[in-house]
Amino acid sequence: MSTATAIDADAAPWSPAQPVLEVRGLNVDYGAGRDAVRAVNEVTFTLRRGEVLGLAGESGSGKSTLAYAITRLLRAPGVITGGEVVFHQPSASGGPARTVDLLAADARELAGIRWVDLSMVFQSAMHALNPVARIEGQLTDVLKRHRPDMAPAERRARAIELLGMVGITPDRLSSYPHELSGGMRQRVMIAMALALEPSLVIMDEPTTALDVVTQREILDELMRLRERLGFAVIFITHDLSLLLELADTIAIMYAGQLVESAAAADLLAAPRHPYSLGLLNSFPALHGERVKMTGIPGSPPSLRAMPTGCKFHPRCPHAFERCSAEQPALLTPAGSRGKRTVACWLQTGDRVPPEPLGRPEGDRSQDLAVGGH
Repeated sequence: MSTATAIDADAAPWSPAQPVLEVRGLNVDYGAGRDAVRAVNEVTFTLRRGEVLGLAGESGSGKSTLAYAITRLLRAPGVITGGEVVFHQPSASGGPARTVDLLAADARELAGIRWVDLSMVFQSAMHALNPVARIEGQLTDVLKRHRPDMAPAERRARAIELLGMVGITPDRLSSYPHELSGGMRQRVMIAMALALEPSLVIMDEPTTALDVVTQREILDELMRLRERLGFAVIFITHDLSLLLELADTIAIMYAGQLVESAAAADLLAAPRHPYSLGLLNSFPALHGERVKMTGIPGSPPSLRAMPTGCKFHPRCPHAFERCSAEQPALLTPAGSRGKRTVACWLQTGDRVPPEPLGRPEGDRSQDLAVGGH
């Protein structure tokens, strides 16, 4: 199986224009047979070197399930039932990239990719770190496993360098996780994820439960490291206002499906899906006129009782008859000039979308004042 997954071995040399990750029609179920529920449904996207893809949506929308499926870390009863996850693994010698189908890769091949070329920062650093091992041991274990030729002194020097990259002093190498603050533990997780300079880092709610000052420090440090090292990022969060500052592209998930994907600036200026607009209107502005908060009425649907047609239509203020009968496909909306996709019957060209869902692209004169923007 290992040889079968090494497709397209004669690809062009690694460059910023090449994709790092291609996800095509990915499906994930929980359970099997008649009791199975679809948690991720036909998700497709491409991520290129150095890009930040923000994945946003309410709790239960399938964001973390998607991340665990991509990395093949999904636990039972989760089952990947369809699709492709193609990872373009850079060559250590600087030669052609090697294309690997992660869903077909065997355990040995996955072990050679995880943490080396693809790493992940988990939601809870306290639970992800070993509570009975010192920070030095946890950082050097990664190096010992994947760089067996490194001498102990070199591993320690690299651990010190990694902590310095995320703003932690060397004396913390001897600390246990419980002796660090939440922000420091999260920084250690980021340092560990970057230990082998991967080309892709998946971050699942990395700043959850941190105060806003610590959150800002960690995100600023992360962006500096991304500029320096050139890795791509999938950043998962429910905080859309955060992604508007951080991401190049934002993908919105609802009920296990992607409902809109666009450049961050375009999504802010001219959202196309009513759910995206609802998320944007859920955050108070830090300046400008006082505006009554609207939010999104209702709750996300149960995976066991999904509505017919568009999964958002029971909560959508603009829904009409077709929305409850047919599921819209994820397509480029009528009149769009950018790399935007949206799954909404309002955007097919058959109707005039209501404001601001019909605002012209490129018009920044009426940007939504979200989270200080």
